Amino acid sequence: MRSCASFSTLASGDLWDMPPTSRILPRVMTIPGIISDIDGDGIKNKNEDSDVSTSVRHKKKVIVANFLPLHAEKDLETGTWYFSFDEDSLLLQLKDGFSLETDVVYVGSLKVDVNPSEQDEVAQRLLEEFNCVPTFLSPDLHKKFYLGFCKQYLWPLFHYMLPLFPDFANHFDRLLWQAYVSANKVFADKVMEAINPEEDYVWIHDYHLMILPIFLRRRFNRVKIGFFLHSPFPSSEIYRTLPVRDEILRALLNADLVGFQTYDYARHFLSCCSRMLGLDYESKRGYIGVEYFGRTVYIKILPVGVHMGWLESALSLPSSSVKVKEIQEQFKGKKLILGVDDMDIFKGISLKLLAMEQLLKQSPEWWGKLVLVQIVNPARSTGKDVQEAKRETYTTAARINETYGSPGYEPVVLIDRPMPLHEKTAYYALAECCIVNAVRDGMNLIPYKYIVCRQGTPKMDEAMGIAAGSPRTSTLVISEFIEKQLRHEKHYCYVSCHDVAYWARSFVNDLERACKDHYSKRCWGIGFGLNYRILSLSPSFRKLSINHIASSYKRTNRRAIFLDYDGTLVAQASIANSPSPQVISVLNDLCNDPKNTVFIVSGRGQNPLSEWFTKCENLGIAAEHGYFIRWSRMSNWESGPLAADFDWKRIAEPVMQLYTESTDGSYIEPKESALVWHHLGADPAFGSCQAKELLDHLENVLANDPVVVKKGQNIVEVKPQGVTKGLVTEKVLSTMIGNGKSPDFVLCIGDDRSDEDMFENISSLGCSSSVPVNPEIFACTVGQKPSKARYYLDDTNDVLRLLQGLAATSSLKPRCSIEIRSSFGIAA
Repeated sequence: MRSCASFSTLASGDLWDMPPTSRILPRVMTIPGIISDIDGDGIKNKNEDSDVSTSVRHKKKVIVANFLPLHAEKDLETGTWYFSFDEDSLLLQLKDGFSLETDVVYVGSLKVDVNPSEQDEVAQRLLEEFNCVPTFLSPDLHKKFYLGFCKQYLWPLFHYMLPLFPDFANHFDRLLWQAYVSANKVFADKVMEAINPEEDYVWIHDYHLMILPIFLRRRFNRVKIGFFLHSPFPSSEIYRTLPVRDEILRALLNADLVGFQTYDYARHFLSCCSRMLGLDYESKRGYIGVEYFGRTVYIKILPVGVHMGWLESALSLPSSSVKVKEIQEQFKGKKLILGVDDMDIFKGISLKLLAMEQLLKQSPEWWGKLVLVQIVNPARSTGKDVQEAKRETYTTAARINETYGSPGYEPVVLIDRPMPLHEKTAYYALAECCIVNAVRDGMNLIPYKYIVCRQGTPKMDEAMGIAAGSPRTSTLVISEFIEKQLRHEKHYCYVSCHDVAYWARSFVNDLERACKDHYSKRCWGIGFGLNYRILSLSPSFRKLSINHIASSYKRTNRRAIFLDYDGTLVAQASIANSPSPQVISVLNDLCNDPKNTVFIVSGRGQNPLSEWFTKCENLGIAAEHGYFIRWSRMSNWESGPLAADFDWKRIAEPVMQLYTESTDGSYIEPKESALVWHHLGADPAFGSCQAKELLDHLENVLANDPVVVKKGQNIVEVKPQGVTKGLVTEKVLSTMIGNGKSPDFVLCIGDDRSDEDMFENISSLGCSSSVPVNPEIFACTVGQKPSKARYYLDDTNDVLRLLQGLAATSSLKPRCSIEIRSSFGIAA
């Protein structure tokens, strides 16, 4: 059965009707022996692990990007293809971060069209000579994928350009989105040809392939995937305008490690996950992780560096020395300002020219002495925005030269052609100032290259006539004035230590760490189309079903059942806080079985719990996390033995009130033994941020009081020390044992962190010497997440169905409440 992103695409039949890529090449084997069984579509059985036995293992990294790091050219007369590595490619340079034993395979497209009749031969040659696996997209698909969806939607949006202007006000074209999906599927087919999914690591680059992780994860649940975004990631207010926002987020969360250039971009991504998917994230020993269906998706923040050796080698080339002398002669007696930018609307080239015009206007003394050399890299797209930016650049440059130029002098020199590396490094080395003023950009490496080239090499120093050992200076204009010599030394130290090899090595090390637990958990693939995800659970962590627990329930005679309330019997987001008639009915059925002792253990106060469960005569209730407890409706409330000094409330409440006033949607819940600050109704990101601040604030002001401050699900709570739900289970179970009715069956269900104390307490019951017979224990959490419980149920509906199943097997013979109370030695 096929999966589709939506019913509309399922009905159209277009999205997934792309034939699988023909398997022309032999699979790239990384180990001798048996290759995992793959079916005709290249899809391995998702719920089985391949039993590959091997004596030799080779580490391999599969680098996937839109374009291969190759130059390709065809001799039109002979029909011969010529290929060579692109030494300027970041993908090629990052190999320096890998060990020498690492095999590196590249998957991507060529920058030229290859006739279908030649694709087999070209693919075989690229694999044998360059370790590259090409993805051949048809011209129509490539146009819709790259120039269409990537450049018309993702590129502007990720650079904060909303479709508010006439030229960009086109309606969302779903055909372009389908082309993006289809192209990513072609890449997935080729990646699966190139890897052994049990051993190799896949590193995906940039926004062109943001949904590739979901296709790879569908093929093999435990494939090791890293993704790095080289462009900005916009804030949630911008990103949410993309109609396929959820699909892309969920696809990225199928990776094991997602990398960003800066903290801001990572923060925006995390905010989108929180606001749009309801996912929480937290820092664990310095690493940020997003919990996603039992998997932890780690977030990496590290900017890309430059290749030091490559730049220094280029500086030492004879051609570089020749070019430096030519440039020195061309601009003799003039100060050189340099700009190197791609031709697009976000690099701010026209703004740089306007700044130069303003400088010349205000400072006539610089006429004839100052030159701005603007190197324009070839545009990566051909849209109206690029043509407009190019027209504006040339018009502004011509105006400046006409106004402030003179015979033999042009204040602005535009170089709009492909420029070889040796010429570019010569300009870097000579320029006394480099201006980088992109309006919005990812990680711009121009400042790094400028700093390295200004440091120079002995051969470059000789060509420039600089004495060996002389101080080095560089001026970078990015956002504000930068002092020359001191800043140059500081910047060069950072750039030289954080080069591209450091970046690649750090990313891969974190990817290996993120994937180390892949085979210690059980995995299931769930969901359709682009909603596919992996449910990953500990081998000992499984879903609790009525079939599994029923036999134990039937054969036991002294049962203790502990149930949390919010999030367990009633959904957290429920408008109605009171229990449904179904909940009341099933609790009464369980309580009327004389073999059962049933308790509601909640953080709520006595009054609402008493009112809600007034129809449950034999139900035990523990309120305020067990500070108050009663054994049945006719029993009196008992308070905890802890000190009843609540002077700390006079300190805590004003602090909570301060945060309530500044956080719209929050409120304070006063309890007899505790104070709770709720922020469920506040903005998710702001509420979470305020909760962390409040937690820290309360811990400081209450440091000398006998209380604990805890952060729970959308709450911050202050309560007396020692008051936990674990004490409730301990008290009830010890009472049963003391009365000669040691439990032989214990069931505990909860959803929050506070319920973990109950799970821990009942799990230790089997090891207690005071228990004559080890009881059968079922600790169950609601939702798939890390827990001390061994079992889980998906939601409150599952909880209700389980309890109804148990109640159906119970004896329906009613029992007297006086009987119950007397069995525990409690006066009526």
